[in-house]
Amino acid sequence: METIIIIIFVAGYLAITLEHNLKIDKLIPALAMMAILWAIIALTHMDVFEVNTTLKELEPSHLDEMLLHHLGKTAEILVFLLGAMTIVEIIDYFDGFATIKGYIRTKKKSKLLWLFSILAFVLSAIIDNLTATIVLVTILQKVIKDRELRLWFAGMIIIAANAGGAWSPIGDVTTTMLWIANKVTAMQLIEHVFIPSVVCMIVPVLFALRYKVFKGEIEGDLEDKEIPKSPYGATMLYLGLGSIVFVPFFKTITHLPPYVGMMLSLAIVATFAEIYSNAKFSISSVNSDSEEASHHSPVHSSLSKIELPSILFFLGILMAVAALESLGMLFEFAGVLDSTMPMLGTESATEKVSDLVVMILGVGSAVIDNVPLVAASMGMFSVPVDDPVWHFIAYSAGTGGSMLIIGSAAGVVAMGMEKIDFFWYFKKIAWLALLGFLAGSACFMLIRNLVLNA
Repeated sequence: METIIIIIFVAGYLAITLEHNLKIDKLIPALAMMAILWAIIALTHMDVFEVNTTLKELEPSHLDEMLLHHLGKTAEILVFLLGAMTIVEIIDYFDGFATIKGYIRTKKKSKLLWLFSILAFVLSAIIDNLTATIVLVTILQKVIKDRELRLWFAGMIIIAANAGGAWSPIGDVTTTMLWIANKVTAMQLIEHVFIPSVVCMIVPVLFALRYKVFKGEIEGDLEDKEIPKSPYGATMLYLGLGSIVFVPFFKTITHLPPYVGMMLSLAIVATFAEIYSNAKFSISSVNSDSEEASHHSPVHSSLSKIELPSILFFLGILMAVAALESLGMLFEFAGVLDSTMPMLGTESATEKVSDLVVMILGVGSAVIDNVPLVAASMGMFSVPVDDPVWHFIAYSAGTGGSMLIIGSAAGVVAMGMEKIDFFWYFKKIAWLALLGFLAGSACFMLIRNLVLNA
């Protein structure tokens, strides 16, 4: 029966990976896989287990208890993401991201590359790498008219956005998963992964600047002649970003789950949004053509735009991986990996976990989705909170996806917005992303070894 379970999981995984070829949204195989796996466990009365991380062993449990346990953990992530997505949509409702374009004052390509890379790195750490990529590619389309040059910039934005999301507990879905699951704490994650992430962003930029395409100045005028949709755009941008950054501090102070702080932040942002939308110079008065602005509150409008397909996909894939974890498969697989992979002379603070395993996880995230990979690793490794293993997994899974255009959410959305060809990215950008990934990995291992040996 375990063989059938694995076959169903692999088949579902392949359907998710081949989403674009099959023309089927990845949420469909994810939800089907989740339901079928748990149904088989229930109908065949398979034994389920809970991993005791202290004793590093499996303890028998009951199906209802395990299902409720994993649903609770998954719901924490989904509610957190719903809050963050809604805040971002509220900012966009007031056209707050247009404020960022005001920072662009140079026409020199090399300076623009640094500016967009740094903006992607910083923004992705706050509003996640997917949203940061959407915002910056939109601005890019207004600033650079040459499409070939835009493709290069978009590729570098993908690398920088993924690097920026890796060191922040709110910068990427995978780091958020590790943070909510109490595998890492916010300050320790930043302390250990920030410098490797900076290296991962800087190294590709330094090599890219050697290309002729980044020499000289761009053509056209940088003057923004568009009328702002709302006079409160800048205020809502800073309020929204500040409210999201507030969440880790709220968790540290109250020790409550992150989604509680995110709901408080959403309530505060939504309050100001309602006040500003009812003001004399609201969006509806500035842009009277917007039927949506006239008939909906900013909160209702923003809630209608959040990506529910992504939320359902996360529900399906996380609960499917939870089924394998409950059967003890991931725990046993981790033991096989640890016994067969070379150790490269390194170890975690408590037990040996090969750096090569974690780096393969990062490379694998370029081929298949990093969410299930990280979810699986959480069930495989029984090392304690803030162990270097979790920090390295956060870095590898977050940055490894940059090596292929389909390897990260940031890459997929940029691919759609700019119609980037898979093989163009593979030939032009992939090796830069690989250099950044390897440089950051080496930096992480060096810093970790210095700390462990201190």
